[in-house]
Amino acid sequence: MRRIRPIICALLAAAFYAVNVPFSKLLLDHVGTTTMAALLYLGAGTGVGIMSLFNRRPRGAKLDGRDLPFVAGMILLDTAAPIFLMLGISRGSSSNAALLGNFEIAATTVIALALFGEAVSRRLWAAIALITLSSVLLSFEGTDSLRFSLGSLFVLLATVCWGFENNCTRKISSKSTYEIVVLKGIFSGLGALVIAIIKREAVPEPKYIALAMLLGFVAYGLSIFLYVRAQNTLGAAKTSAYYAVAPFIGVFLSFVFLKERLTGMYLAALAVMAAGAALVAADTLIIQHSHLHQHTFTHTHDGSTHTHTITHSHEHSHYYAGGRHGHHHSKDELLKTQQ
Repeated sequence: MRRIRPIICALLAAAFYAVNVPFSKLLLDHVGTTTMAALLYLGAGTGVGIMSLFNRRPRGAKLDGRDLPFVAGMILLDTAAPIFLMLGISRGSSSNAALLGNFEIAATTVIALALFGEAVSRRLWAAIALITLSSVLLSFEGTDSLRFSLGSLFVLLATVCWGFENNCTRKISSKSTYEIVVLKGIFSGLGALVIAIIKREAVPEPKYIALAMLLGFVAYGLSIFLYVRAQNTLGAAKTSAYYAVAPFIGVFLSFVFLKERLTGMYLAALAVMAAGAALVAADTLIIQHSHLHQHTFTHTHDGSTHTHTITHSHEHSHYYAGGRHGHHHSKDELLKTQQ
């Protein structure tokens, strides 16, 4: 159960974030894009801050000075990424942005491996390849989706920022989740708000401000909260892979609430995603490790007693279900004695 819980957290994080897609489309008719981003983040920080007031069983130590570089990186990258994304969308097509945005999964994994020393198995690489392919299929809208431009470069910069941000958050994920989400929400929201003011976006009506912040609490606050909890156990690469189901949930919700149709490409991409998710689940639940064993036994030979000590190692895989696990050694292994 200890390994299943973080998987559930990662999938719920994706589900909560997916709510953002259809409801943001409705609110964007009344709220500017940058103002919307600011209100979503501020709603996340405020909502989780209120949650923390009712938390009687604190989990994780408080952030301290040693965490400052990762906290600062998390906030700056979360502020910069949406700016790059908006620049990319303004200079290119939305389909192109959606297609290139899938690079975040690969960016998170490569950064986790290269800079943070996170273990990435061949099974996980295969899963990430399938998940990336499924996301490409989902967002592909013809040959226009493949055009590379200056806008494409900005979108890629956004995904790299989010890749680094995911790994910065991973480094502090064992600390207080409430603190992490509140800091990320409030400061990233204020950063986006400053940009909205510079752009001179119109101030929305109070009811739309309230609705946007409520959406931010659910789609960003609860999502980030569960994402951080999942990262603490799964790591940045695996959590990012599970989180990739969000676009599929978003498309389905758009079908339900906005009456957008489900295409054959969606169903094909969903099948590829399911295969990738199965590989990630297998990589999470199957643990491979080695043991060093030492055995001492005594026997009588030629009228005298001998004591032998055997040291050997072996590697094995097993499904983790929590609690203890056991294994045995054959008699032949024990009879490889040292005179």
